[in-house]
Order: sequence, then C-alpha cells, then structure tokens
Amino acid sequence: MTTATLPVYTKKDFQTDQEIRWCPGCGDYAILSAVQSVFPELGIPREKFVIISGIGCSSRFPYYMNTFGFHTIHGRAPAVATGLKVARPDLEVWVVTGDGDSLSIGGNHTIHMLRRNVGLKVMMFNNRIYGLTKGQYSPTSEIGKKTKSTPYGTADRPFNPISLAIGAEATFVARSVDVFQQHLKDTLRKAAAHKGSAYVEILQNCNIFNDHAWESLTEKDARSEHVLQLEDGKPMIFGKNHDKGIRLNGFELEVVQLGNGITEKDLLVHDERHPRPSYAFLLAHMEQRPGFPTPIGVLRAWEDVPRYEDVISEQIREVQENCGKGDLGKLLGAGDTWEVRA
Repeated sequence: MTTATLPVYTKKDFQTDQEIRWCPGCGDYAILSAVQSVFPELGIPREKFVIISGIGCSSRFPYYMNTFGFHTIHGRAPAVATGLKVARPDLEVWVVTGDGDSLSIGGNHTIHMLRRNVGLKVMMFNNRIYGLTKGQYSPTSEIGKKTKSTPYGTADRPFNPISLAIGAEATFVARSVDVFQQHLKDTLRKAAAHKGSAYVEILQNCNIFNDHAWESLTEKDARSEHVLQLEDGKPMIFGKNHDKGIRLNGFELEVVQLGNGITEKDLLVHDERHPRPSYAFLLAHMEQRPGFPTPIGVLRAWEDVPRYEDVISEQIREVQENCGKGDLGKLLGAGDTWEVRA
C-alpha cells in the first residue's frame, strides 16, 4: 500500500499571470501577499482551494489566485459558497468580500451563513468606503463622514462587523490589519484550522478614496497605545510601556494603569474559547468607548457546533438509506402535472 504525498508548494504556485488591477498602494496587495504565503503551508492540494468573491475592489481576488474561483454578483458570495460547500464538503472554500459587498446588499446572506456554521473561511476587507464605485459611504463609514454620496456627512451609525458576526453566533471571529503582515498571516492560519465558519475582518486602507482610514492603529507611534493584541490565555495588556490593561468590573470592561496596587493578576485573561458569545461581544465593542484600544486577533473560536454541510450530508445519507437514492424524473413528474398542447 502506498500513501500519496502532497506536493511542496511555494508562494509562487498560488500566483497567476493576470495583471493586478488595484491602485498602487492599495491595502489589497498586502492581503493578497499574506494569503499566497499562507496557502502553501496548509498541506492542502491546490486543486482543493476555491476563492469565491462578490463585487468590489476586493472581489477581483480570484483572478490573482492560482486556484479555482468564482467572481459572483453583488453580495451573493456567501450564498454561492454555501451551495458549493454543501455539494463538495471536501473543498477548501474561501470567501473574499468587502464592507459594502457583505454588509449592505449581502448582509442577509452573511448573517445566515454564519448562523448555519458553514465551513467557509471569510475575509472581509474593511476600508470604510465604496472604492470600486469611486468613494460613496459604506455601512462601516464613521458617522459624519463626508463622501461623494454624503457631502454634508453621513447620518448613519456604522456597523461593527465583528459584533455583527458574534451576534449571528459565528463560531470563529477575528480581526487583523493589512500592514500587520505577521499578525495577519497568523490569523489566517488560525482561521484555516477552524472547522466551521471563520470570519476575519481585515482593516485595510483605500489610499485613493479613504486614505488614512485606520491611521490611529497603523502609525508606528500610535499603534501601541491604540491596539490591543489578544492572545489566548494571556492578560490584556497594551500601551507603549506595557503599563495599561483591561479589567473586568462587574459586567463592564475598564482600562486600568498598572502600578499602585494594580498588577497583571487583576487583568482580564483572554479566553477565545469562552462558550458564551457575550464575552466576545464585550471585546468587540471595546474600541467604541473613549480611551479603549481596538482589539485584534481571535475574539472567538468555539468548536462545539456541527458544521452545516455535515448535518446536510448526514440527512441525505439517512434518507437514501431509508428510501433509496431516488429518481429525478419521477420527482419532476410527481404531484400535479399537466400537458400544454398546441
């Protein structure tokens, strides 16, 4: 008996000969590079990968990945990807989408994909703007944002994509940043290892229509004060001098200064496998409060939920076992039928 050995891939194996049509300096380049670096490490045959996208700048992704792919219509990538994963559970299906594509016209598909726990890996590029259509506000644009479609400032409260995913009880929710390359790669590896729906929000810059979208997080002098890197099993510490932390006070989180009797033992220890989504929901709303940092990393990784495609496969197996494989012709001819004659 011989066992098949997987080919050894490199980043180049996942690159295509297509001209990359993103604006110079776009954050999409950094994300593409990270994905092409991570995929060769996963031990999965290249023909098993499928990239499915919707509409938007991010959704050109399938053209630049040397895998199978499908560029679908606006907002429908989760629905198409769900159908593929149910029909072919053996495939490694990744969804690439943006804040406009997935949270506006595609919002309904997004939440139902997550609640079903379909075994898809979702990369949601969040640049807080509609880039492909030249600068209209998106569902994640900050309130008061002046854009081509809101010249006096948007009156909409923005979506928090992470809290939306957690509210849909997604079993894996994470956040990273386009220019934090090592962190992004580590986050994608963890998403790939998750069995159910893995939702990764990637904060990225649109240097043409929304430059400096995440400047407070990405600038070297600012990131230590404004970013909290979550690490499972470790206390929540941030700050340039690692002298600030997050403490749980009753049902509320609070920022504390280490020293004067406050030590690391007083801080909240991150538990990404916490069984209740309410814990991750607290973390997701952290950055919306003055003085709090923005958490990045894995907020939730809960495995104790069956995958949608496994439940469907088992249901089909039981029906076929009890009733046989069936006959499509008989099915179509069953019930009320009629003939149309000239």
